[in-house]
Amino acid sequence: MRVLSPRAREIAATARMVLEAEGSEAVTMRRLAAELGIRAPSLYKHFASKQAVETVLIDAALLEVGILGHRAVAEAGEEGPVVSLLRAYRSNCVAHPHLYRLVTNGHLRRADLTPGLESWAGTPWFLATGEPYRAQALWAFAHGTVSLEIDQRFLDGSDLDLTWAAGGAAFSDPKDS
Repeated sequence: MRVLSPRAREIAATARMVLEAEGSEAVTMRRLAAELGIRAPSLYKHFASKQAVETVLIDAALLEVGILGHRAVAEAGEEGPVVSLLRAYRSNCVAHPHLYRLVTNGHLRRADLTPGLESWAGTPWFLATGEPYRAQALWAFAHGTVSLEIDQRFLDGSDLDLTWAAGGAAFSDPKDS
């Protein structure tokens, strides 16, 4: 994880607050400066661009979801690692929809991220399934389902807990049940 100065951490925390409340369109250098009570050009001493601020937010989100995922798999009970991972992932993503969209929508500039962080954050999907393509399929299910849930695209009356349970059952190893 990159080391940030105290002021850069303050800027990143403010950016996250604005992002969580209003979405990525609201995160502008001018807005961040106003929230911090400084002039916008002062921000450029710490971040070269809005994209640089977003990269720090994406790094933080990958770290958070990685910690949750690793914990979910390591501490999976009788439900098994797939269901435990899906539960943790869904809970986090639904709680932070704007951050989730920032991380998962559009082109990801991997070269700007902390080296190895994305791979480490994705490792729980492999640990839960034991096979890389099955892990990708599980993540694709989780990503699609959580995106549709966040955007309220399921039909009225859909029991999303049952949808998630069906996905968990479809990807779980029968010996984990």
